[in-house]
Amino acid sequence: MKIRMVKRIVGTLLALVMPLSMVACGEEEAAETTESVVETAEDSAESSAPESVEGALKGVTLSFGTSGLFAPFSYYDEDGNLIGFDIDFCNALQDYLGFEIDGEMQAMDYSALGTSLAEGKLDFGMAALCATDERKEVMSFTNTYCDSGLSIGINTETSPSELNSVDMLSSGDYKLAVEKGTASHMYAQKIGVPESSLEVHDEITTAYESLEQGKVDAVMQDTPGLAYYIKTADDTKVKIVGEPFNQGQSPYAIAFSFDCVDKNPEIVEIFNKAVEDLIADGTYDELSKKWLE
Repeated sequence: MKIRMVKRIVGTLLALVMPLSMVACGEEEAAETTESVVETAEDSAESSAPESVEGALKGVTLSFGTSGLFAPFSYYDEDGNLIGFDIDFCNALQDYLGFEIDGEMQAMDYSALGTSLAEGKLDFGMAALCATDERKEVMSFTNTYCDSGLSIGINTETSPSELNSVDMLSSGDYKLAVEKGTASHMYAQKIGVPESSLEVHDEITTAYESLEQGKVDAVMQDTPGLAYYIKTADDTKVKIVGEPFNQGQSPYAIAFSFDCVDKNPEIVEIFNKAVEDLIADGTYDELSKKWLE
């Protein structure tokens, strides 16, 4: 208990400096994603969770947080409704396990979401959150339910025709747009894209605007997010080039506050088993086809 208390104190302090790192982590096509998730689920088959967890959380009420900022996982439609893969997956988990949501789903920016989970103001969250070592210091995570990678998008009319690989970006010959604080931003820095060739945006929407207008040569984003933009944007000139990369480094998982785990010690393993079951019965595939293809 003393160790957990120290972690809570450290967690509160870290929550104050996590705004950038709490942004949705980086972004593989749905078939590859499903395969990776199934592998993760199989790896956890020897967990302590019971063989069946259907209805295991009946009578339990949990507060839930998400972002509302990151399509196609969690965002608002034109009518102001929260929609997306994470929202539908949370609803499926709720129906299967039987728990209730305390009030309404709470949408907030990533900084507030991280702080709320770290301080125990929320029980759990789903918002394309990467289970990084830093975050594991302040909250608990399930196994991966979506192993996202990164991809490059170019403008088919204005980008250089030879630009077809992420490996070409470190030369500094091409202008790249990324969203500030994301896995894409960090990866661009990691591979040595010069600052003079890196256009950093506060929101991914303006990065896409810059690419559509031919002001930059490429955008780097999580593959599902980039694919969804191309699928839904009107008259877009953007297309994906090359293969997804940085795979296995952006594992999305469900986050739980330490307080929630203290009150429900088996809850992480129960959710792990529920995710396995929803993969096995085809629910996960249906949602992937709906949101990630």
